[in-house]
Amino acid sequence: MKAIAGRAFAALQVRNFRLYVASQLVSFAGTWMQSLAQSWLVLELTGSGTALGTVLALQFLPTMFLAPVGGMLADRLDKRKVIMVTQSCAGLLALTLGLLTLSGHVALWMVYLIAAGFGVITAVDNPARQVFVMEMVGADLITNAVTLNSVTVNSARAIGPAVAGVLIATLGIGQCFLVNAASYLAVIAALTLIRKGELHPTPRATRAPRQLRQGLAYAWTTPTLRTTLVMLAVIGMFLLEFNVTLPLLARDTFDVGASGLAAMDVFYGVGAVVGGLTVAAAGKATPYRLIGVAAGAGTSLVVLAIAPTVLLAYAVLPIVGGTSVAVIAVGNSTLQLNSDPQLRGRVMALFSVALMGTTPIGGPVVGWVGEHIDPRAAILLGGLAGIGAAAFGWMQARQTEQAAVPMTTGPVPVVGQ
Repeated sequence: MKAIAGRAFAALQVRNFRLYVASQLVSFAGTWMQSLAQSWLVLELTGSGTALGTVLALQFLPTMFLAPVGGMLADRLDKRKVIMVTQSCAGLLALTLGLLTLSGHVALWMVYLIAAGFGVITAVDNPARQVFVMEMVGADLITNAVTLNSVTVNSARAIGPAVAGVLIATLGIGQCFLVNAASYLAVIAALTLIRKGELHPTPRATRAPRQLRQGLAYAWTTPTLRTTLVMLAVIGMFLLEFNVTLPLLARDTFDVGASGLAAMDVFYGVGAVVGGLTVAAAGKATPYRLIGVAAGAGTSLVVLAIAPTVLLAYAVLPIVGGTSVAVIAVGNSTLQLNSDPQLRGRVMALFSVALMGTTPIGGPVVGWVGEHIDPRAAILLGGLAGIGAAAFGWMQARQTEQAAVPMTTGPVPVVGQ
């Protein structure tokens, strides 16, 4: 048991990563607080579900279009400094929204503008953040580190909304934005304290023409990267739309109201933490492991879709949470381990596009199915997408093996070297 626990938390033996994870817990708790408070603010301003959807789209659309630029910057620049700049900008945006709300001058267009600003920052921040994890822990611990980071995000998900609910009820919505602004200081402080001599820096790409196109071409012509990104895009578009499917399931199928939805989130979150720790103890990510967890996530959603009672749905949701987090963590690690170091930032930008940039496409589709057909049908769509992605991955892996071609290609020459 002690050995298993040691494997599960192996990356925490690295001092720099310990600092980083602790700061992430604080920062993401603030992010979840802001997410809930922002939704409540929009409802107070408009009472419109369409306005809520617009805010969500504005936060995710920049990832679809700008993440490749963020990946190129991550390949060219010092990742630690990039993250410090993006975190500072995000903190200023949260502070601005908080002050506007407290002063009573906030308007819907301001919320839209700030949400779009967060989207632009995220498009630059995510690729640098993903690659920086590798620089902190090295290739041997990357799967463990990525998974522990996912566990931290889901742990913060249990903290942030609860604190936000108390703050909104006692002090008002604006205080949530101010607390989130302060939470970014934790990340900046941790990055300042990180020992640069203990990092595993990757060679930086030099400025050269057509680097964006080069990153796309590299990912598409590398079998493991191409297959992984296609699988993640399908899963991100249809399976990971829980912000849409679970509320519909709670309200329209089981009629359990807000308290039932909260219980669903808790069961999902518990499973995400346990599943994440399981993946963290399992060793290096491989394409076949990604295929397995994708099939597990799809199958668990199919079971959730046909669950006859809410109690059975509660019982299945921890499995859904665990397998969903496993897909994200194993997919992330697979891409990082199989990427040329000088192109890793651009590859991880495509990871962000696959998981977050597809939300503005998949969310409305899944929502329409849930509203006009049945919430169970929307969940079933996600389950079939996961199983289909796993089948696609398996067929691609078999074809590669039969052709006697390695699952990864060697490093490609980098333009400008």
